[in-house]
Order: sequence, then structure tokens, then C-alpha cells
Amino acid sequence: MASVNKVILVGNLGKDPEIKKFDSGIKNASFSLATTEKYKNKSGEMVSNTEWHNIVVWGALSDVAEKYLKKGSQIFLEGKIKTSSWEDKSGAKRYKTEIYADSFTMLGVKDVQSNEPKKEYTKQQELNQSPECDDLPF
Repeated sequence: MASVNKVILVGNLGKDPEIKKFDSGIKNASFSLATTEKYKNKSGEMVSNTEWHNIVVWGALSDVAEKYLKKGSQIFLEGKIKTSSWEDKSGAKRYKTEIYADSFTMLGVKDVQSNEPKKEYTKQQELNQSPECDDLPF
């Protein structure tokens, strides 16, 4: 049977993206994303529950994140869950779960020229990017 590893989130950035550049020339951006669920409890009180997600984007998506995303930005993203493990100095097993985003769309932001919402940014754009396209605003 086939399996699926797909995540869809809409939330707000908890901090500005952190950019890492590697010797190979590739870079990534990482940031936290908050999703909040609101509901009424048995007493009728409104309850808010916020979940924090660690997000990682690579390549051209990290360029877009670096340029346009800021703390508080609202985005819609799609990606997959990745968990890594390692042993710390004391020999204890540690785990880290991250969302590797394949695409994201900035919400609540409009393109100044067309007054249309910003377009979706995907890994496919990274593959299609050519040197002539470097001056595009996204």
C-alpha cells in the first residue's frame, strides 16, 4: 500500500527566518510557525491552543523567505514531516521534527503593481529559474 507524507499549514511566523549558507552554495531558511485552534470548553469559555512548528525551506524558496517573510507574516504552506535523531554528549537519544516546505503562499500581502495577492512559491520555480529571471520581485 502507498503512503503519503503531506502537511498543510496556515499560520504566522514566530520569528524572522534564519538563513544558513553552506559551502556548496546552497542555503536554507528556518523559522517557527504558529497555528492556533480556538474552541469553547465545557464551561463555555473560549480556549486558545497554539501549536509551534519548525519550518525549513531550501534553495530559491529560502531566498523568497529571506526577502519577504518577517515575524508575524501569515503564510499557507505545503510540505512534509521529517524527523531526525542523534545522540547528545551524554549518550541520550534526541529527536527533532521539522516541516520541510515544498511551497508557500504569503497571505494578506498584495503585489504593489497589480494589487493582486502574491503568487505561490514552489520548488518548481527554483528548477525553472534562469539568470535572466534574477530581477523578478519574487
